Amino acid sequence: MAVETQPAHAVPAASRKSWLTGKRIKQILRSVLIHAALLPAAFVFMLPFLWMLSTSLKPDEQLYAYPPIWIPHPLNWANYPNTVTYIPFFQYLWNTVTIAVLSTIGALISGSMVAYSLARIPWPGRNLLFIATVATLMLPFQVTLIPLFLVFRRLGWVGDFRPLIVPHFFGSALYIFLLRQFFMTIPMELSEAARIDGANELRIYWSIILPLSKPALATVAIFEFIARWRDYLGPLIYLSDQRLYTLSLGLQQYSSQYGREWGLLMAASVLITLPIILLFFFLQKTFVQGITLTGIKG
Repeated sequence: MAVETQPAHAVPAASRKSWLTGKRIKQILRSVLIHAALLPAAFVFMLPFLWMLSTSLKPDEQLYAYPPIWIPHPLNWANYPNTVTYIPFFQYLWNTVTIAVLSTIGALISGSMVAYSLARIPWPGRNLLFIATVATLMLPFQVTLIPLFLVFRRLGWVGDFRPLIVPHFFGSALYIFLLRQFFMTIPMELSEAARIDGANELRIYWSIILPLSKPALATVAIFEFIARWRDYLGPLIYLSDQRLYTLSLGLQQYSSQYGREWGLLMAASVLITLPIILLFFFLQKTFVQGITLTGIKG
């Protein structure tokens, strides 16, 4: 009579289930500890925005109260409709959106095309040019500030939007680097198959590479849009007509000229900050995916 014997290395089902349960508990505890450590840090980072939101809803008599009042009573919602008349809010909003959108389009076009050339087309000296491009990241903005201003003044562009938009159509070293790293993760076999089918480089770039690079493109778009949205120094240097002011510049100018209406200024600041928060909230998954994947292959 044959007797079935269990292999010596076999693990009983009950022991395996117990081991998996213990591993699951450890993962849950680790996740709880991580979130418990991150929540206080998140609250610290949110504190300035919460204080700004609280101040925007305070009546005038509660602005300088001591100890500070975190929850206003009653809530002064009138600051929000009043703030759009306190400054030409919608005019400044239109100017800001115009600069941010056009600059983002320019950054996506120029950055993706240069990155495609450096990552997907073999030509002599491309690695040397890439190193030189990345090296420009070590130059602070203040170093090129005066030469750029002199160039734009010679061109007659000072006083309008062109100095704030046109340079972004000529590439940014950071965006070129991010997109190049992502493009290098896409298999070359896709491009080779397209070439066999008769596609040229422009067709491969437009129909194959760009559709596969949406996370990286979204990351670049978010970076550039936020940078132009909150830019203060650029408009301060190149814009002199108040009708062309952006939100950040217009808000600062009016706060210095017409007194410290803190409730109205904080309400305007909340309105300026809210689109950025919503943008990151809705595109958070794509943004994190793009950041994660742009450094896989060098």
